[in-house]
Amino acid sequence: MTGPITTELHDDILVIISNNPPVNALGAAVRQGLEAGIKEGLANDAVKAMVIRCDGRTFFAGADITEFGRPMQEPGLPTVVDMIEMADKPVVAAIHGTALGGGCEVTLGCHYRIAVPSAKIGTPEVKLGLLPGAGGTQRIPRIAGVKLALEMTAKGDPISAKMALGAGLIDRIAGEDSLVADAIAFARDIAAARPLPRAREKIAQADPEAVAAFKKDNAKRFRGFDAPAANIACVEKAADGSSFDEGIAFERAEFMKLMMGVQSAAQRHIFFAERQAAKIDGIDPKIALRPISKVGVIGAGTMGGGISMNFLSAGIPVTIVEMAQEALDRGTATIRKNYEASASKGRIKPEQAEAAMGALTPTLDFAALAECDLVIEAVYENMDVKKEIFAKLDAICKPGAILASNTSYLDVNAIAAATKRPGDVLGMHFFSPANVMKLLEVVRGEKTADDVLATVMALAKTIKKVAVVAGVCDGFIGNRMLKPRQIEAMKLLMEGATPEQIDRVHVAFGMPMGPFQMSDLAGVDIGWHRDPTRIESIRDALAAEGRWGQKTQKGFYDYDEKRNPTPSPRVAEIIEDFRAKSNMAKREISDEEIIEKTLYTMVNEGALILEEKMAQRASDIDVVWIYGYGWPVYRGGPMFWADSEGLKKIVAGLEKHGFAVSELLKSKAESGGRFNG
Repeated sequence: MTGPITTELHDDILVIISNNPPVNALGAAVRQGLEAGIKEGLANDAVKAMVIRCDGRTFFAGADITEFGRPMQEPGLPTVVDMIEMADKPVVAAIHGTALGGGCEVTLGCHYRIAVPSAKIGTPEVKLGLLPGAGGTQRIPRIAGVKLALEMTAKGDPISAKMALGAGLIDRIAGEDSLVADAIAFARDIAAARPLPRAREKIAQADPEAVAAFKKDNAKRFRGFDAPAANIACVEKAADGSSFDEGIAFERAEFMKLMMGVQSAAQRHIFFAERQAAKIDGIDPKIALRPISKVGVIGAGTMGGGISMNFLSAGIPVTIVEMAQEALDRGTATIRKNYEASASKGRIKPEQAEAAMGALTPTLDFAALAECDLVIEAVYENMDVKKEIFAKLDAICKPGAILASNTSYLDVNAIAAATKRPGDVLGMHFFSPANVMKLLEVVRGEKTADDVLATVMALAKTIKKVAVVAGVCDGFIGNRMLKPRQIEAMKLLMEGATPEQIDRVHVAFGMPMGPFQMSDLAGVDIGWHRDPTRIESIRDALAAEGRWGQKTQKGFYDYDEKRNPTPSPRVAEIIEDFRAKSNMAKREISDEEIIEKTLYTMVNEGALILEEKMAQRASDIDVVWIYGYGWPVYRGGPMFWADSEGLKKIVAGLEKHGFAVSELLKSKAESGGRFNG
């Protein structure tokens, strides 16, 4: 056989081998090869059993996602899985790496399964707004029960070989380095065993209590998503007494509903957008990168400590510098506490925590940064302070060291101008908490060297961040788009809306919290001028009364000791007072108007960012908002959402309220264009 699938005859065992790097995706050629391999084994009387295995680093790690939305070439995966299952000779799946999605479904079609201890098995389709559509929702409950089937399909997290063995999803554990020999030996052991164990012939026991508990436990996680509910419904169908064929028909119908829906399109868009964001326009992908073996961080506060943890966790030594011993000790203690908490929860091993702390060098000596390959400044947002720090770094750091600022909105070009090496300077805007949040805005200055930008973008992958290139403008991508939302939300308060109404609309849209809940969480006093006698806005009035948000148990809301919010009568008074002073009449504000004024304006700002070439592509903006601000992934980011809503509708909504509309947005609306694809 040719192509990605080959066969080898080991006496009476036919081994069918896939070699389709990098992850043995189940594209058309692989499916065709599997079908031909099974037919070959069935036609040869000398063959008593078959083994399906993969070369490379993993078993089949899923479908070929590039085929989604295109006409499917035969045979489809369900056909191949059914053919394997209905073979009258035993078929053994030999699993290493990950058997995910369609790969997991191939193993379920096999009569027997053997895996190395490090293997993982799962059905992550729900993360793309889908369900395992080749019988996964029907076979898992029949083999392993409803409870595990719910976990695997509706949550989409893979399970270990050990757990799979206990659940009956695999039959035997192989040696880590002897999978091929062990699989062939296993096939020989069961070659004569009859009847063949077929998942379709097993009965799944209904478990309504497990279903109810699962729905309750995951209600918050699943809020707004269509796919988890469809997965749950399919698993329930497998155990309601229906025949296997009836269950498969139900699964197929649910799969097609999801596949044709906006949510799956949005989630697939983000899947590709995240990968596209790593590509830098105008730079050779083969450019030589600068070696980064030691990192310096200036500032041991919340941001500096979190930034340091990213590098320590990746095995990169960090020198952290502070001005005062007390601040340095406090920051170091917080880092240790975070690592110990992760170890106590089993997320990392205690020795990993110790290794990370062992790679940390806390110091008050600025000169200790001299040998660092990358230095990240993470002090408070003050241009004069940042310029002073970068002038110092210019004098201390070795030639070729990359100098980065963790500024969230200041001019990176002005910061770079404080040095004699502006080509080595860029922005690295981490999001708080920096050791948890996945987004990294990499800000390209006018003079940032190509290899500097490419090095930091590659380094982002090492520290497990999703990086997006941004240009130099106030707030870059994320905070620049946040600004009109916050401004319009405040204006709506003056016109008659309440904080709770505006927040409710945003939460119903799918945001984790609304503008005022976010303000209370971050701190109402952030960026406040600190003069309690100077009250020029509602926020000034709140801050002057010590209503600084959750940390003082009062902000736009009142909070109990568990930080549960309730509407505040005092805030209502303050708003009313401002409205009276401004001679504004209170009026009814519709939920639709809130969406138009707070979210349509964000889309408009995103279009301006694209016009000004401050973002490389619309999908990068979507990635920023998904990973940095909690935009619901099932809406695909603000620019994808605008495409889904219809750009003409967005423009009409903006013009209705008198907003100046971006020329790019206007032209796309007029031509029937889209921001994405």
